[in-house]
Amino acid sequence: MTLRVHNTITGEKELFKPIHPGKVGIYLCGPTVYRPAHIGHAVGPVIFDVIKRYLTFKGFDVTWIVNVTDVEDKLIAEAERCGRSVSELAKELEQSYVDCMRALGVRSIDRMPRASEHIDTIIEHIEKLIERDAAYEVDGNVYFDVTRDADYGKLSNRKPEEQFEGTRDGLVKSAKRSPGDFALWKAAKPHEPDDVKFDSPWGSGRPGWHIECSAMAMKYLGETFDIHGGGLDLKFPHHENEIAQAESATGKPFARFWLHNGLTRFNTKKISKSDPDFEKMMDSLQLSSLLKKHNPELLRFLILQSQYRSPIDFSSDTLASAEKGLKTFYRLLERLARVTDTDPYDMVLQLEAKRGEALNDECRKLMNDVLDQRVRFLEAMDDDFNTAGAIAVLFEVAGVINRFLDALRLETHPDEPSRSMAQAAGGSFVFLARLLGLMVQPPKQQDHDGRTPELLDLFVEVRKMAREAKQFQLADHIRDRLAENGVVLEDRKDGTGWRIE
Repeated sequence: MTLRVHNTITGEKELFKPIHPGKVGIYLCGPTVYRPAHIGHAVGPVIFDVIKRYLTFKGFDVTWIVNVTDVEDKLIAEAERCGRSVSELAKELEQSYVDCMRALGVRSIDRMPRASEHIDTIIEHIEKLIERDAAYEVDGNVYFDVTRDADYGKLSNRKPEEQFEGTRDGLVKSAKRSPGDFALWKAAKPHEPDDVKFDSPWGSGRPGWHIECSAMAMKYLGETFDIHGGGLDLKFPHHENEIAQAESATGKPFARFWLHNGLTRFNTKKISKSDPDFEKMMDSLQLSSLLKKHNPELLRFLILQSQYRSPIDFSSDTLASAEKGLKTFYRLLERLARVTDTDPYDMVLQLEAKRGEALNDECRKLMNDVLDQRVRFLEAMDDDFNTAGAIAVLFEVAGVINRFLDALRLETHPDEPSRSMAQAAGGSFVFLARLLGLMVQPPKQQDHDGRTPELLDLFVEVRKMAREAKQFQLADHIRDRLAENGVVLEDRKDGTGWRIE
């Protein structure tokens, strides 16, 4: 085992060794479904989808849980503002979130438990904490006593008295033994809707935010499991409180490894909520809106271009840069399709199958170069799931294959051994890309802004006629003017083709 991961709780990269040999349990804090998801909400799921893909590739049986917080103060307030029931709004936004994740290629989540469907489990957990004198009840509210946990703050290195700052419960300080105590159960208020009121030994009410995750994580993964993930903003107080609740109830370590992804930085103009353009700007950042405007694979690619612990800059510039890079891969697969007469997305042959064959110098060099890059790709992923490093290797592989196609002029002078080797190299490229959830299927054809294929074909035909008439200056002028407008002409064995940059 060579995989090393950065463990937030120790601050160091550690050799990854699961609790149960061959099996890995992962819990990722999921959405609080009170507002439509924005691009930042996609970062964690995309990253952990890759983590599961890679762990599965390494032979592990992985169970990945992502919760849905559908009982929470912000959701209640938003439902009241919209004049809708909490459950109706939560289900609608949850479905929108799931649809967005599927569009982004996040399809490996094993279970998405809802807080509202695990009230009994949550109550049992709270009762254990009361029995262990780690929690106390006041007027139908139950609080966790942070002074009873000697290790409180070990994840974030913050003191218990700092916990009150930024909490979501909004409870009156005087009801607590100390300001750092946080709510496990909240007594129902008269004005609150019935669908957020649940019976408990302490009266009608609802669970606190933190206890929901602890209870559901342990229900599906056990009292101690391998990996707990989430955004850096959740480290305190949410994850700190999860640890305190879980370990005070069981006396066992909660999660072995804590992985925190960096946050998304939006490069947009700052406007106040009172500005008439505010809602329009917020709508433009919604994930569903972005997925309609952009290729979903582009958004996934943008996320994975950064090492997961680093912040992700989201702007028109970073999108344009990512799109340029992604097109490098698309163009490679288009070339391979022309050279091999096969669908590159169906390429299953890989270079390992060529090792025993008699090869010419060019083919052997291609094989060795790509296999070397494959090792570098796996080394990057073994280094704390470094997707940025892995993508850099994919660019190297693309360059190696393109140089091979150019050197042997395979688009105009193909030969069978070289075609077969190109296909195997392409299969290796696609295999590695798919470990990141990329190149799974061809991108949808995009709108060409009115430049119809028929019109571009006509330009190609006119240029061909000019060349046949030896009017090379005119032919070059057509090519150059098309290039200025983002249309690249490519001379191939079956004629001249075009593509939009």
